[in-house]
Amino acid sequence: MSDAVDFEDYLKSLGRLTSHVDPTASTPEAERIVEATGSLGGLLDTDITGLAAWVRDNPNDVPVLGLAVGLSQEKLKNALRDRFDTSGWHGLARTQPVDLVTWLDAEFDLVRMLRTQLERTYTFADILVARAGTRATATRAGASGRRIEDEIEDIARDLGLDYTTRSRFVGRNGRTAPADLIVGDPNSADIVVAAKGFDSTGSKLTDAVREIEEMAEVRLPTQLVLAVIDGIGWKSRQSDLRRIHQLWATRQIDGMYTLVTLDQFRTDVAEFARLRRLIS
Repeated sequence: MSDAVDFEDYLKSLGRLTSHVDPTASTPEAERIVEATGSLGGLLDTDITGLAAWVRDNPNDVPVLGLAVGLSQEKLKNALRDRFDTSGWHGLARTQPVDLVTWLDAEFDLVRMLRTQLERTYTFADILVARAGTRATATRAGASGRRIEDEIEDIARDLGLDYTTRSRFVGRNGRTAPADLIVGDPNSADIVVAAKGFDSTGSKLTDAVREIEEMAEVRLPTQLVLAVIDGIGWKSRQSDLRRIHQLWATRQIDGMYTLVTLDQFRTDVAEFARLRRLIS
């Protein structure tokens, strides 16, 4: 197995799992609802220079720009931390207003989105569209959480391994622990993998750490324990991520990967599987 990389290097390798969603994009449901035009208010200018001056003078209102491009406050914080290494929009608005607005425009098409929405009028129908959009966003978030699971399952299938997904495996003294991928019979597993991808933050990240710690606690010496972790949500919960990294550094788990290092994951799994004669 490969040696543990430095925590800061691992942190830099984390990437966004969820794609940005254009809140003005048409959907079959939205097309049945009256399109309205409205104003976000005359305070917003729609060029980079004007918006930079606006955020400098109104640092508390930066989340309004986030909402204009479909970012909740939590997603705005995570995106800011990913780009500027801070979630504090107040300081960025005061010290780097041009950089802040330029990034929002380049990453989320801010200027065009504002111009598009400033020409619309919003009605009760738009409230229904917004509610439908919230459900759709939640569905997409769930799908993004499955992305890592799907990737590692594809690797196991491609290698010709016998595996089970989202189950529990038996380890030391008959104790069990959860795993997102189990290679071999769960009662005598050869390889167990945790797949934890989050672009948002919350208690679910701490729960993910506990699951991996549980895997490390019950593992048998003959079992390979790996974790594939990604998503910018971890950048806001670095203490949780460090706990997992420490398990790797102290060899309580055998490997820790992101989506960009899945080639190494595949190599490590294949090497162990050949040693255990799981594949030829």
